[in-house]
Amino acid sequence: MADDMEKTEDPTAKKLSDARAEGNVAKSQDIVGVVALFMAILGLLMMFNFIAERVLDLSRYYLSLMTREIDRELLMDMAVVTFREFLIMALPISLIVAIAGVAGNVIQIGFNFTTKPLIPNFSKLDPIKGFANLITLHKLMESVKITLKSLTAMGIGFVFFWYYIQELPTVALFSLGDQLSWLRDKAIVLASVMLIIIFVYAIVDLFLTRKQYFDKLKMSKQEVKDEMKNMEGDPHVKAKIRQIQFQAARKRMMAAVPTADVVITNPTHYAVAIVYDETKHHAPVVVAKGVDNIAIQIKKIARENGVHIVQNPPLARSLYKEVDIDRPIPEMLFAAVAEVLAYVYKMGKKRKV
Repeated sequence: MADDMEKTEDPTAKKLSDARAEGNVAKSQDIVGVVALFMAILGLLMMFNFIAERVLDLSRYYLSLMTREIDRELLMDMAVVTFREFLIMALPISLIVAIAGVAGNVIQIGFNFTTKPLIPNFSKLDPIKGFANLITLHKLMESVKITLKSLTAMGIGFVFFWYYIQELPTVALFSLGDQLSWLRDKAIVLASVMLIIIFVYAIVDLFLTRKQYFDKLKMSKQEVKDEMKNMEGDPHVKAKIRQIQFQAARKRMMAAVPTADVVITNPTHYAVAIVYDETKHHAPVVVAKGVDNIAIQIKKIARENGVHIVQNPPLARSLYKEVDIDRPIPEMLFAAVAEVLAYVYKMGKKRKV
C-alpha cells in the first residue's frame, strides 16, 4: 500500500491539462529575459542612428540655452523637451521588449489564457505557511542560481568596463558623433557577452524548471487509478465509449449481412438477418437486425449480395425484440423460422458459402 502512495508515476495528460488550466506551466523566466534582451539589443542597433540624432538635437538644444537666464519658465521648457525626447527614444524599445516578453512565454508554453491565478487565495496569507515557504529547497536553488548569475555577469562586466575606462582619456578628445560611435561599439560587445552568459544560464534554468515541474506533478499509482475511475465515470466519457462501441458493433453487423441465408422484414420498419449452419449451431442465429434506416441498409446490402428477403411482419418484430445479435433464436420461434428457411431452400435461393 505504501508503494501505491509514493509519487513515482509521470503525470497523466489530464493532470498536465488541469495544471495548465490553473496557470501552472513549466516556464523559465530566464528564457524570457534572453529573448527580451536579444530583441532590445537588436532594436537598439536598428535605431542607433535615430537615437544618436535625437541625442545630438537635444545637445544642441541645451547649448542654445547657455545665454539665457535660468527661470521657472526655462526649467519647465527644458523638462518638457527632455521628457519628450527620451520618451520618443525609449518608447519603441519598450514596445519591442514587451512584445519579446510575450513571445518568450509563447515559445515555451504556447498560448495559455487563464484567469485562475488572478483569483485571490487567502490561504496564502497564512504567516506560518509563508515562513515555511521561505526555506524550501526550491527557494534555496533559486537564490544560488541568482547569486551565481549576478557574480558571473558582474565579474565579466567589470573586466570589460575596466578596459573601457582605460580608453576614456583618448575618447574624450573625440567629437560627440565619434564618441557615440565608440559607445555603440563597446555597448555591442558588452551586450553580446552578457547575452551569451545569460543564455547559458537560461538553458540550465529551463532544464531545471522543467524537471522540477514534472517532479512536482508526479502521481502515485493510487492517484492514477483514481483518475482513471473518475474519467470512466464521467458521463461524457461513457457516452463517447458507448458511441464508439455502437459504431463498431454496427460495422460488424453490416459485414455479417452478406453471409445470411435470409433477411426477414415487416417490410418497411424491421429487418432481421438470419444464418443457419447445422454444423456449427443447433438453431438459426441472428447476425444483424435493425429498424428504420438501419433496416433499409440491411435490405440494401442483402439485395447487393443476393440474400433472399422475405416479408413476414409478425416474425420480424418478434425476432427483433426477442433475439440479440449473434444469439440463436428461441425455441418458441423455431417453427416460424423453419417455415421461412424451408421456403428459401425450396426456391433454391439459399446462399452458398
